[in-house]
Amino acid sequence: MDTLSYKTVSANKATVNKEWVVVDAEGQALGRLSSVVAKLLRGKFKANFTPHVDCGDNVIVINAEKINLTGKKWDSKEYIRHTGYPGGQRSLTATELFTKGPERLVENAVKGMLPKNKLGADLFRNLRVFAGSEHDLQAQKPKTINLNDLK
Repeated sequence: MDTLSYKTVSANKATVNKEWVVVDAEGQALGRLSSVVAKLLRGKFKANFTPHVDCGDNVIVINAEKINLTGKKWDSKEYIRHTGYPGGQRSLTATELFTKGPERLVENAVKGMLPKNKLGADLFRNLRVFAGSEHDLQAQKPKTINLNDLK
């Protein structure tokens, strides 16, 4: 048996095929949507997934304003940040963050599920979130993905 025929193929920047996909967030739970979007950004659904390479797709999330949070999370879930000054810890509830911009709710959830390194920062740049059902990326010819098929 020829053992050299079973070499593992690692993707690199030149061999990766990135696509544009649209995900509809209407009626979806925030965490479940975010975990699937993070997998799409990372490329985990692809056969040539390589952990140290950006081999995921560019993801467009529409209808972020119609996202759901279960239980009492609208009032009890807090998003904490720090200004960088002493005593500068600030927090917002999910409702307050949603009123400032529904896109930020989805972006925070997805960002938390990506790696905390340079690769994660690069992957996060492949995410576009829109509050309404319209987006300005029609030129990329994105294909629509049904989240219920992926899970």
